[in-house]
Order: sequence, then C-alpha cells, then structure tokens
Amino acid sequence: MSETQTRRFFVGGNWKMNGSVASINELVSAFNAGSLSSSPEVVIAAPSLYIPLLVSSLRKDIAISAQNCFSKPSGAYTGEISPSMLKDVGATWVILGHSERRFIFNESDEAIAEKTKHALSAGLKVIFCCGESLEEREAGTTMQVVSRQLDALTKVLQPEDYANVVVAYEPVWAIGTGKVASPEQAQEVHHYIRNYYATKVSPAVSNAIRIIYGGSVNEANCSLTAKKPDVDGFLVGGASLKPSFFDICNC
Repeated sequence: MSETQTRRFFVGGNWKMNGSVASINELVSAFNAGSLSSSPEVVIAAPSLYIPLLVSSLRKDIAISAQNCFSKPSGAYTGEISPSMLKDVGATWVILGHSERRFIFNESDEAIAEKTKHALSAGLKVIFCCGESLEEREAGTTMQVVSRQLDALTKVLQPEDYANVVVAYEPVWAIGTGKVASPEQAQEVHHYIRNYYATKVSPAVSNAIRIIYGGSVNEANCSLTAKKPDVDGFLVGGASLKPSFFDICNC
C-alpha cells in the first residue's frame, strides 16, 4: 500500500457456495490461531447458512458478510433473505453486484443498485462489485461498462451513503480463471473509478472511498498490486478458503 494512502487497507474473502460445518470449523481454527496485522480491515463473506457459526466462533477482529440479499425487508419472496435478517444473525456486510449474480442470475444494474440502497438503509455495509467481461475488455469498452454499473448506483445513493460502501473492481475474465489483471491494468481502472467519483459525486467521496481489486488474487501475486496508489485492498475468492488467506491480508 502506498505510504501516502490514508484509506484503511481492506481485504474481503468471498467463500461463494463452498464450505461445510466441518471444513469451516477447521478453517476457523486456523484463522483464530493465525497472525493478523492490525492495519487491514478483514471481512469474510460466507454462505448465509453459516453466518451464525462464524459469528459464534471466528475471532472478533474479522467481520462477517453475506454474499447477497434482497431489496425488501420482508414478505412473500420465497427463498430470499433480507438485510434485517442478515443483521439479526450477526452479519455487518453484504456483497452486491458480483459478476456471478449479474451473469448467472441476470441481475440488472438497476436491481443491484436498489439492493444496495436498501441494504445501506437497513444498516449493512456493502461491497459493491463492478467489472467487464473478456469480450468487453477486448472491445476496449471497460471504462464504459464500469461507468454504466456505477451510474445505476449513483442515481439512488446520497454522498453520505458512500461512507459504508467499498467498491470492488473485478474483471470477469480474471475471476476463477487463474488470469490476473496486471498491477498496471488494475491501477488504470481503479484510477478511472476514483476520478469518476470526483466528477459524479464529490472530491471528498473520491478521496475516501476504498476501491479494491478482485480476480484470482492469491498470496503469490498480491504484493505488487497492493502497492498501486488507487488499490485499497482485495476481494479474494478461492484463496480465502485457505489459511494462507492471512498472507494476503498482511501483504
């Protein structure tokens, strides 16, 4: 992380649809015994079923996140989980807009923005994901895609809401593929996002908001990207299911 950076380094672990009581207990034991620097803010996003298990067993300097939520507080929405329910069992964060929700479940920019607005109003903090597909990257439309995704959010949030938002730039072509955006590629898009907020929201929000990188991040490739001035941390997938996750947190 840059020496001039005042934004607190942030590392999220997204377990996706992985885990069992036995495997999570084993990983929690490793995390609880691990050495974690006091400088990063660390959040684990578990399947919602396992949030109470983590709340009761995981060390308290790691916060718990859900991986999705609905845009209504309650009602006839079979299978959905509201932000208030997540808070009730101990979650303090939620991931919204992940590419797997956008592309597999066809969630629109507007639906994700509405979820984000509701989650924030209910008291959850949000890791908001954005990023382009391989086809969009090759077509040279990365910035237009990211702008479109951010525009939907800007339309429904107030400047003060961004105090509880972390933006995760996750190029779809790098998620779960083993391909990683180079430090220069990540910095280019992160710098664009920071300028976007300076123009569309305010310089204060631009300076304060944390923009993290996600996409095949592991302990071997994180250190150079972490040094880029507009990279404020990582959203980690598969590597967060291993004790070496702490190496990324401490990088």
